[in-house]
Amino acid sequence: MAIKVGINGFGRIGRMVLRAAIKDFPEIEVVAINDLLEPSYLAYMFKYDSVHGRFHGDVAVDGNTLVVNGKKIRLTAIKNPAELKWDEAGADVVIECTGIFLTKESCQAHLDAGAKKIVQSAPCKDDTPMFVYGVNTASTTPFTRARTLFLPLPAPPTHWRRWPKC
Repeated sequence: MAIKVGINGFGRIGRMVLRAAIKDFPEIEVVAINDLLEPSYLAYMFKYDSVHGRFHGDVAVDGNTLVVNGKKIRLTAIKNPAELKWDEAGADVVIECTGIFLTKESCQAHLDAGAKKIVQSAPCKDDTPMFVYGVNTASTTPFTRARTLFLPLPAPPTHWRRWPKC
């Protein structure tokens, strides 16, 4: 069974999350993306990324849907995360990639909108514990493992040809 993920913020990190999910993590299915930019621009930036290079797959926009390799991903442009309706999109986990919502209180809006778990892509500004996959994940307690998703994402390479395959 796939882990259904929603991405809030489709900038550099959000696009990398989608690329990694498509290329390296078949058990992750991205079902929704929220970003305030136009859908056609989001598709263009995903297809022709200035750091990660060109995406070698099919990318298209159909209304408010991003179609990547035939897979439909719901697009929204909602500023307030409490209005995102992650449960209607089918997203169990939300990856917060805006860099704006960095506290438990601000991320609570995603839970109120139907997400079951949240992964923050930036360091938190409160006492929320930070986990680095493979570094300090063995020291977690059953309580933190129950409410934290460990998502091992590759660091963005400076040049694809010199980046070893993990």
